[in-house]
Parts: sequence; structure tokens; C-alpha cells
Amino acid sequence: MSRILFILKKRSNYGVSFGLLNSAQANVRSLNEMGHEAKLVQVIDNNVIDKEVHDYKPTHVIIEAIWVVPEKLKLLTNMYKGIEWYICIHSKTPFLANEGIAFPWIKEMVALKQPNLHIAANNKDFVNDLGKIINTEVSYLPNMYFPVLDSFKKIPKTDIIKIGCFGSMRPMKNHLEQAIAAILFAESMGKKLEFHINAVTEQKGENVLKNIRAVFEITGHDLIEHGWLDHGEFSCLISEMDLGLQVSLSESFNIVTADFVHNDIPIVVSTDVTWMPSWTRCTPTDTNEIITTLKLAYLFPFLKRFNKKALQKHNRRAVKDWNKFLNPLTTEPLFDNLSL
Repeated sequence: MSRILFILKKRSNYGVSFGLLNSAQANVRSLNEMGHEAKLVQVIDNNVIDKEVHDYKPTHVIIEAIWVVPEKLKLLTNMYKGIEWYICIHSKTPFLANEGIAFPWIKEMVALKQPNLHIAANNKDFVNDLGKIINTEVSYLPNMYFPVLDSFKKIPKTDIIKIGCFGSMRPMKNHLEQAIAAILFAESMGKKLEFHINAVTEQKGENVLKNIRAVFEITGHDLIEHGWLDHGEFSCLISEMDLGLQVSLSESFNIVTADFVHNDIPIVVSTDVTWMPSWTRCTPTDTNEIITTLKLAYLFPFLKRFNKKALQKHNRRAVKDWNKFLNPLTTEPLFDNLSL
């Protein structure tokens, strides 16, 4: 039986929960449901990895994101030669371009030529692109959405329209464009806008937040800023929204979208969130297209049921891919119907 240890770097600036943690927890729950053994740990730095691996004795270690220095990976993979190690990337190229260590460290990892050290990613397109660039097989480890939380009842509509555009504030998340589109949409519907965001900044996101605040001061609509929330609190917050926005410039999965779908709240996304129905997906830089799609989602709420079907379909495919990864000689999946 496979024993999979997921290792994340603890991020004290985010509080108790963040996107990468939530997605890893969902994968752990899914794998355990499928009959494997899986565990998630958070560590303060790469010096703690040895203890966690020694204690759990996994068959596979999945380090979420690029943060362990290549020299440490060489040491660990030599110490534990019977374990398969995977560095799983959760970003596509546009986001990685802002991470100065990304490709230099990938280059060093490949140069180590450790047979039990592998690169992985959660997006098929990026798996193909990266594999061709580094001339090495890259494993596909998709997100599986398996919430432990019940969906919540939505608060009835008023003369205020609430739109949630959550996630860390970074330039590639395209918050300013979405804020402007949301304002124009609300005005076209004759409503005042409450635009809800996480006021958590990364990668020069401070400038984005400054501009968004100024836009709302000019227009007179309400900008509601939230800190980083526990996943349960975040799910409750989503349930209060009328609509969601995740029309960012680059995505590999987007767990915030899955949270909206699970809570039965319509959401408009970017063309990169490929598992969502085509009618929900917009060009990130086309304000009019975003507004039109918001109107469609708002005026025809029955369409949101197709969002849930799309997430279920993604889950079924992801389960099969994980089973194929962990049981390469098995033709039939162990479990292929994770519920929402």
C-alpha cells in the first residue's frame, strides 16, 4: 500500500489557512478515501523534513511548491533511496516568472540526476511544456477537491450585490481589472457593490491593493477587506456572496473557484480554469466580456448546477490519474467517485 507524505512550508504570515494548504488537505482526504495512506505536515524549514520522513516512513514524499534547496534534496534522496520524492509545482509559467528561484532550482534538481527525485505539476499543459524544456519526464499530480465542510445557505439578495474576488493580492491575479468590471456590472444592474477581497499581498501586490482602494474611493462603492481565514470561516464568507470572480491572468487549478462551486454560488473565471464550463470563462483583459458573463451568471442562477457537474467530472479524472500514478500496473481505478 502507498504511504504518501505531503510536506508544506509553514507560512506564518497567512494565518491558519491558505490556498496551497487547502488543496493539499483535499488531496490527502481524497487519497485516504481511495484506500491509500496519506498525511500532511507543515514544517518551518527544510531541516525538519528528515524527522517527518523518518517518523512516517512513506513510500512517496510530495513537497508542495519549490522551496527546498537542491543541496538538501540531494542529501535527503541519498538518505532515503527507497522513497520516491516529488517536487510538485502549483503554478504555470506566468506566475513562475515572478519567482526568481524557480527555473534556476529546477535546473539544479535535474542536474543532480537522482533517480528517486522527480518534478511534478498539477496542470497538464505545464507538465507537457516543462517536460520538453528540461528534457525530463514530469509527473502529473492534479488537484482533487474533497471538502469536509457542508455547503451553506445563501443570504437573500438585497439592493446590494456582493461579489467575492478572493486570493492573495498579486499582479497576476488581476484584481484591479476584476474590481472595475464588478463596479460597472453592479451599476448596470442598478445596485451598489460590495467587493470582498483578501487584503493579503505578495509579489508587489501592495501597488494593486493601493489602486483598488483608490478606485472604490472614486466610485463610492464599498470595498470590504478580509484577512486570511480558516477554511471553515472562508466557506461561510463565500456563502454570503451573490457572485464570485476569479478572472486571473494565470491559473493551474484555482481552489477558490471550487469553494464557490461547492457552496452553490455562481462564479466567473478566467480561460485558464479549464475544468469549469465554457460559459463561465472570460478573457482576463476584456472588461465587457467579464461584465456580460457576470450578468449571465446573476440572471440565470440555474446554470450554476453545471459548475458542480464540471467539478465532479474533474474529480473523477483526477482520481484516475492519481491511481495510475500510484498503481502504474493497475488498469482499473481503486475509487473514482469522490462526492462534493
